[in-house]
Amino acid sequence: MLDDRAVGFRGYATKALLYLVMIFLSLLFLFPFYWLFASSLKADQDIFRIPPVWWPSTPQFGNYIRAVTLFPFPTYLKNTLVICISTMIGTILSCSLCAYSLGCVDWPGRNIIFIIIIAIMLMPYTVIMVPVFIIFCRLGWVGTPWPLIVPAFLATNSFYIFLLRQFFRTLPVELFDAARIDGASDLYIYGRIVMPLSRTALTVVALFQFMGAWNDFMGPLIYLSSADQYTVAVGLHHALLTRFADWSGLMAASLLATLPLIFLYFFMQRNFVTGITLTGLNV
Repeated sequence: MLDDRAVGFRGYATKALLYLVMIFLSLLFLFPFYWLFASSLKADQDIFRIPPVWWPSTPQFGNYIRAVTLFPFPTYLKNTLVICISTMIGTILSCSLCAYSLGCVDWPGRNIIFIIIIAIMLMPYTVIMVPVFIIFCRLGWVGTPWPLIVPAFLATNSFYIFLLRQFFRTLPVELFDAARIDGASDLYIYGRIVMPLSRTALTVVALFQFMGAWNDFMGPLIYLSSADQYTVAVGLHHALLTRFADWSGLMAASLLATLPLIFLYFFMQRNFVTGITLTGLNV
């Protein structure tokens, strides 16, 4: 009896310790967001004060108004949303079609092509950055958002192809065989069977692509040349260079740029976790 109580006590103590560690790590990761929010409400002289001001005595909510009015934040937001939504649609269509051909259609050499795609994942972007820039220069697309949008429609992301292929291979093969017996084509199977059954995996790809395009700094910095084409990431960097003294306004603008991703992940976290769990069960 005493042994059972001792084991139960040790179990509760272990769980309590685990929860304390998780709470500590959560607070550790949440601290930068808190500091960003608190700094966005401070006056400029309070941001760098030593000892630090953990919370402003008089919150400056006007910093958010200044972040929207003094910086062309709505223009940055519009440009970013156009690129994010366009690349998200293009990535889902192109990468899912490529993954379906590699995972669900039997054709000679598909495993070799898949190995090559996996090998491309190991290649850093800096290796192809200059050749790709030369191609877009000769196409006359530098200075436009096309270099940021068009590649998404050409299945250029090897990781998403791998992710979707692994999920497609978990679908019942009997569905494909029955559809082919009824005379369905591969495009019909892809559009009417595979895509509806793969919403969780497609949600993961959509979230990854949206977040990647939203946070992308190198691409817009290379290909966008005018301020009215800047995305949020490049626009905030440009504001940092031109308005270096307005730290509170920059903090408010940075928080506004972060909120869409936070809300997106908060409302889509169940689909996100489910898709990550189900993807890759079949190698």
